[in-house]
Amino acid sequence: MALRVGVIGGGQLARMMIAPAVELGIDIRVLAEDEGMSAQLAATAVGDYRDLDTVRRFAADVDVITFDHEHVPQEVLRALVADGVAVHPGPDALRFAQDKLDMRARLADLGAPQPDWARVADVGELQTFLDAHGGRGVVKTPRGGYDGKGVRVVSAAEEAADWFSGLADGDALLVEELVPFVRELAQQVARRPNGESVSYPVVETVQKGGVCAEVIAPAPGVDAEHLAEAARIGREIAEGLGVTGMLAVELFQTEDGRILVNELAMRPHNSGHWSQDGAVTGQFEQHLRAVADLPLGETTPHADWSVMINILGGPADAGMLDRVPAALAASPQAKVHTYGKAPRPGRKVGHVNASGSDLDTVLAEARAAADAFA
Repeated sequence: MALRVGVIGGGQLARMMIAPAVELGIDIRVLAEDEGMSAQLAATAVGDYRDLDTVRRFAADVDVITFDHEHVPQEVLRALVADGVAVHPGPDALRFAQDKLDMRARLADLGAPQPDWARVADVGELQTFLDAHGGRGVVKTPRGGYDGKGVRVVSAAEEAADWFSGLADGDALLVEELVPFVRELAQQVARRPNGESVSYPVVETVQKGGVCAEVIAPAPGVDAEHLAEAARIGREIAEGLGVTGMLAVELFQTEDGRILVNELAMRPHNSGHWSQDGAVTGQFEQHLRAVADLPLGETTPHADWSVMINILGGPADAGMLDRVPAALAASPQAKVHTYGKAPRPGRKVGHVNASGSDLDTVLAEARAAADAFA
């Protein structure tokens, strides 16, 4: 009988696990939120991932549960573990990707380098932090934010007053210092339940409007000391939190040469899409290997440079698939990945990968293919 891996969440990350699952002989099954989602080819159930009975029925037919996103409630995850279901990453690790305040506190315990931060429950506490950090800061909702959502740069505490007014009793916001960074990096690590782990090359991520637009692998111009530090940080976080599967550690490289942890994701991540076509083992295959406790794959790049360009928004006329031939013609060596999602402003509807020996050429190839979807 084939190993059965159940993925909760029917988005593009689950979609991109399908091909490597088929190649490895894994029976992949998806609990999708709605009909017609990106991963519909493997969707064996549609339902609410927040409902324990729904998730229990789905889990009953698989050998291991993993995720397309980090939003499954802790009480559901812990009930599955109590039922004897293998859950990777488990709730004890996943909570640090679900709650940014918990994440910051645990990273502090681990000694990971990170921005100054504080838990603030009201406008007064926030203003005290801002006054101590040059009058500006980054306010975040601890739960549910992604792709720039739930994040505000503020110069006065009153700018977050509406968020404070919406807090339940005992809840708080996270505020962080506004880090003077020169660029954003990401370090990916894969870790098995038995503790084996492998690291990918550090990449540079380029954000537009709070959303990842481009990734360059490896990050150009990073010295050996910083490469080693990023790899160490990723490894120590994966081990310290007990992560199983893929871990992405988003990092700031600061003006004064520090490497600081920004955020964590415990699943395949946008910063690793380049590896689908640019590394010996892509992140989606690696995630499946890790959560199934199979030997991990080599992470060596195929070429000197790989570039990933997100297709954001897509064509205004919604003719996404109609643009594929133009994209292939614009850059025959690029690889186009579409998500089966209806285009709309700012939405990630696909991405393009390209690799080669000259970075400028690779960037031009990838951008030419992505531009065909504008």
